[in-house]
Amino acid sequence: MVFFIRHMGNAPNVSIVILNWNGLADTRECLHSLQAARYPAMRVIVVDNGSQGDEASELEREFSGFIDVLPLPENRGFAAGANAGIRRALEAGTDYVLLLNNDTVVSPEFLQALVDAARDIPNLAAVCPRTHFYDRPRMIYSTGGEVSIWRGVATQVGRGQDDRGQFERLERRGYADGVCMLIPAPALAAVGLLDEQYFAYWEETDWCVRAAERGLQCYYAPQSHVWHKALRSRFPDARFDYLYRRNALLFVRKRGTPLQVVTAVLLHAFVYAPLYFLRNPTRLPRALPALRALVWHTRNQPKERPLT
Repeated sequence: MVFFIRHMGNAPNVSIVILNWNGLADTRECLHSLQAARYPAMRVIVVDNGSQGDEASELEREFSGFIDVLPLPENRGFAAGANAGIRRALEAGTDYVLLLNNDTVVSPEFLQALVDAARDIPNLAAVCPRTHFYDRPRMIYSTGGEVSIWRGVATQVGRGQDDRGQFERLERRGYADGVCMLIPAPALAAVGLLDEQYFAYWEETDWCVRAAERGLQCYYAPQSHVWHKALRSRFPDARFDYLYRRNALLFVRKRGTPLQVVTAVLLHAFVYAPLYFLRNPTRLPRALPALRALVWHTRNQPKERPLT
């Protein structure tokens, strides 16, 4: 299977899918930055994931003519909410889907740079930008990542490094960071949608690994720039800790062998967790969500959620 997307003369159509969940201020700032984006064939779909109040209507009024609002009756999680937006984009015949976190700000050229990179890569799963921290704009948040099924660990390449020009080349990655990832429509047709059992966190890593199993690859495009507030990962609450730890092992159970599952569980329970709390004793309360995540795995089996 080899495919390119090429449009002679006309820019490919890109549908940008953004989830809003009680994040009106962040979503507004993100949309204002998108309004300054220099790309001629862009459609923005805002999926409101059951926000309190009437945020969907407020966004629709404020950005009338610029966004298509898709309100959901309750919070279905990132994976299911994104899937709702992806389906709407594919039904309209889009060439690419861009998943973009609402707590981001984009550069005017970010999308053109992603599309330019994507058009020249055969068998592309997804391409992601150079993402910086919002409040430290010269520090790298992510340039995509690498994942180890044996260890149940995903690592963002470059995170925390000052941007000194060390990531200036188009490079292959194990996964494209879900903060911002451009996906060709043929890749979605081949791989399917995000696995909704994850609810939130690890769903894009899972999707990229499924894509790799079908011969598709992820890349990092250095000319595209995005800034991410990243408050959840920098200041995690118990919900984040629980879902992230649960989903790390869920990913291994779904994509790994029985030996890889045993190895990852032992490493998380008897190496990573003890070392973390020895080095960070004040964060011992984070052990409870991690324990709940392990208990969840004793009571539940991996399921393949609807992927089309």
